[in-house]
Amino acid sequence: MRILLAPDKFKGSLSASEVAHWLEAGLTAGSTRGRISCRSLPLADGGDGSVQAALDAGFTPIPVPVTGPAGAPATTTVASNGSVAVVEVATTSGLQMLPPGRPAPLASSSAGFGQALRAALGHGPEQIVLALGGSATTDGGAGMLSALGVEFLDAAGEPFVPSGGTLADIARIDPAGLIPLHGVDLVAANDVRNPLLGPGGAAAVYGPQKGASPDDVRRLEVGLANLMRRLDEAGWPGTACADVPGSGSAGGLGYAAMLLGARMVSGADFFLDLLGFEQAVENCDLVITGEGKMDGQTLSGKLPLVVARRAAPVPVIAVVGHNALTTDRLPEHRIQRIHALSSMTEQDSAADPALSAALLAETGRHIAATLTSGKDTIHS
Repeated sequence: MRILLAPDKFKGSLSASEVAHWLEAGLTAGSTRGRISCRSLPLADGGDGSVQAALDAGFTPIPVPVTGPAGAPATTTVASNGSVAVVEVATTSGLQMLPPGRPAPLASSSAGFGQALRAALGHGPEQIVLALGGSATTDGGAGMLSALGVEFLDAAGEPFVPSGGTLADIARIDPAGLIPLHGVDLVAANDVRNPLLGPGGAAAVYGPQKGASPDDVRRLEVGLANLMRRLDEAGWPGTACADVPGSGSAGGLGYAAMLLGARMVSGADFFLDLLGFEQAVENCDLVITGEGKMDGQTLSGKLPLVVARRAAPVPVIAVVGHNALTTDRLPEHRIQRIHALSSMTEQDSAADPALSAALLAETGRHIAATLTSGKDTIHS
């Protein structure tokens, strides 16, 4: 039996490649007489882990110094294969870059993401993929635009780099210094459909997840509205882009990406294409996918369901850290079985990479044993 291992990361625990590695170790150990062969294709959906998935697929790492979301210096990685570069928010302006328990909803900036994008442009790619998940900021992408040469000025005419809490201080925007982007296909990989403003917007919906209090959310909303007006005054389609689905993604980075001419795409579908899923699934008898937590959001089209749809007619099972759904079988979504690590232990495997690895290997052995013994039926 030929099995394709195509998981997403287990957030906070293991990368997608580590998940695939430990599953393969268990499958190989549990297989009798070599009846199972595995191929690994670690995946991503545009969130954190997108650059690593590209590197696992053969892209070259390019180290880039950046300013982290709260101003501390950091080094990120851009993945490039010469014609395509992948830049992600999570490792440039992401929540994971802040000290535990110390979010910075007002002080954080997306400048680091802009610095990484600028560095990627310097290598002459035809396409740059903007992986928008995991942002620590709600600055409407103003920090990114500043890093790309757009100047933001206060009431005294002094230039500054905006953060979420200082967007209301923008009195004028001068786009004259924006670096050239002609001839580069900017792709914003994102599965969030929120607009920039309003009760369903970046500040109201995602601000609290980044540590924003109700007062902070109101301040961020006022600032984003001011950013939109100042962009209109500078000749940019500020108001027009604010209502486009996805403009509220990554604290408004989706909005700024649209202003630069980026096209929004489904993160999961795009990365499956970029990483060669169609070729990898050919001649396979089974696909094993997974993610850290399977819940109601998964059913709205997250990576495991996209994998199941794209794998058809090859059968699919899922291995997840935790299954919060009411059933362990989702035939209507082409996922035939779900194996959850949380059902195997009373400990929190999400906070223990070594435990997650051991449980994945055990799960692989169990799957192999049932497949090769004929006790389980996987059908297309």
